[in-house]
Amino acid sequence: MKSLFAICLVLITLVACKSKEKETKEETTTPQKSSLELGKVNVSTKSMEFFVADTLYSGWNTFIYENQSQEVHFVMMDLYPEGITIENTKAELLPPFDDGMRLIMENKMDSAMAAFGKIPEWFQQVKFLGGTGLVSPKHTVKSTVYLEPGRYMMECYVKMFNGEWHTSHGMLKEIIVSNKATELTPPTPTANIDISSTGGLILKDSLSSGNQIFQTNFIDQKVYENFVGHDVNLVRYDNTASLDSLVQWMNWMDPRGLRTPAPEGFTFLGGMNNLPAESKGFFEADLTPGKYVLISEVPAADEKKLLYKFSID
Repeated sequence: MKSLFAICLVLITLVACKSKEKETKEETTTPQKSSLELGKVNVSTKSMEFFVADTLYSGWNTFIYENQSQEVHFVMMDLYPEGITIENTKAELLPPFDDGMRLIMENKMDSAMAAFGKIPEWFQQVKFLGGTGLVSPKHTVKSTVYLEPGRYMMECYVKMFNGEWHTSHGMLKEIIVSNKATELTPPTPTANIDISSTGGLILKDSLSSGNQIFQTNFIDQKVYENFVGHDVNLVRYDNTASLDSLVQWMNWMDPRGLRTPAPEGFTFLGGMNNLPAESKGFFEADLTPGKYVLISEVPAADEKKLLYKFSID
């Protein structure tokens, strides 16, 4: 009987020890961080939409945008004024832009300007906090931006073959950016790009083939004729391409501007969308030998010195 009691006591002790060991292990195990907490934001497009989380963390975020569609797109992050939602956008902002673009397509520029005059006053308070540059079909790009807490609209306003905006066909998504910040720190750049309304667009470092991390320095910012500011788009082009056609296409106020199909001979490799003055953002690209251009999506980019050519040997 004593032996049986001793065996039972030993078993109870072993079970208790294992339970305590398990509890201790669970207490000391560090919870795994989610990709969003780490500042990694996956975005994809299959047609006319954004597949992305509804809520993001503030601070530095790297957008990994995969364009699986058949058209050129971009990601633009618009910080909205307090109290304005996607319902305001659909009811108050999209109609004047839709009407204005339709009238431009009909070569009625005066009427188009009158339509744009109905853009709501709150649109002037929207803060553009970056995103990607233009991205060709079947390409994936990376851009790193700093997001303030608030309500955002993720948008793409490239145009369909008939001149209608992608925003009006589903490429408009409301996203909440929380007060809690990511753990991401900005990447170390391999090249710097300065951009301003006076000095133009300048690549400050020499480049070689391979992966490059560009830091975009927005020295200043202004609203151009197309109602938005300057940005940076990286474009590779071949010997069949016409830079004049690219300059024309980068002006959405031209009936053929930002309209599908994109001009031939160009591959859009991302970049950095509009940022405020004295802000910086980052984007990555794998450069192969060939000819490239950095260009802003503004009317007459070449005349504004917002076009910069370079080549990789």
